[in-house]
Amino acid sequence: MHIQVITYSLKDIGKSDYEALCMSLAPIIAAQPGLIEKVWLADPATNTYGGMYKWQDREAMEAFMKSEVVHGFASHPAIVNLASRDFPVWADASRVTRGLVGVPA
Repeated sequence: MHIQVITYSLKDIGKSDYEALCMSLAPIIAAQPGLIEKVWLADPATNTYGGMYKWQDREAMEAFMKSEVVHGFASHPAIVNLASRDFPVWADASRVTRGLVGVPA
């Protein structure tokens, strides 16, 4: 299992237009092979937005990062300072803290 955190800032886009963009992308992202879940993040006070993605494995995450959906989003004029970090999951400790509920040992 692999966790990815993507962050970015917004430029010259209103709240309703940004929300419409996200809602149009949500079903496309949800259909990505190997994606277990995505949590959308938003901190308007610091102009920091993004998502936390839980992937079945690093390969699924890498395929997503090479996809047209990511390329199109990253090149959108309202999206700036996009950054991605990924982390292997430490399964044993995560199970103790309920981080892997429903994931077989």
